[in-house]
Amino acid sequence: MAHFTKLQVLTLLEDQGMVPLFYNPDIELGKQVVKAVYDGGGRVIEFTNRGDFAHEVFGALNKYCLAELPGMMLGVGSIVDTGTAALYMQLGANFIVTASFRADIAKTCNRRKIPYMPGCGTLTEIGLAEESGVDIVKLFPGSTYGPGFVKSIKAPQPWTTIMPTGGVSPTEENLTAWFDAGVTCVGMGSKLIGKDILANKDFARLESRTKDTLALIKRIRGRA
Repeated sequence: MAHFTKLQVLTLLEDQGMVPLFYNPDIELGKQVVKAVYDGGGRVIEFTNRGDFAHEVFGALNKYCLAELPGMMLGVGSIVDTGTAALYMQLGANFIVTASFRADIAKTCNRRKIPYMPGCGTLTEIGLAEESGVDIVKLFPGSTYGPGFVKSIKAPQPWTTIMPTGGVSPTEENLTAWFDAGVTCVGMGSKLIGKDILANKDFARLESRTKDTLALIKRIRGRA
């Protein structure tokens, strides 16, 4: 089961402003990725459910975090059905992310008080998600919609909290555009944890990039 409450997770997502995403089948490499993000100040990671036996990798990483990295929250993304969501919750997932809104997954997460962040692309989808208890909606793919879409949504619905994923990069120009538009946090995958970092096992670079990106987000928000 999750080791953090729904309120703790949602508060951290808003405070940190960034959710790193990654998947790799190598458990030991995964541990180094998580530790590098942790040492860079990150306290949340979305593990994407992709390869065979991905749940076993997640389980090992979550046990590692609980034993070695106090305060680190692991969640899971790329979930497509309730059975898989329940499986990851049993392995201690602290939040569930999907590419599209699923009412059945919302019910499953609500039953266990686990934050659910579904991908939405229209005002209607966002409204349905919020009516189903969703606190933060994922704008996916973010590159397709852009910051202008966020501004348009926030105008009639200022209470809507949005996390764009896809098309987010750790540059001042890109992050300023998103946060000025009113996003609550951003999801960042390959632009943060790049293939080059994984291939070269350059975890010092990942730690530095995480630290710099979190500092940049804090600075951008401070200007608002």
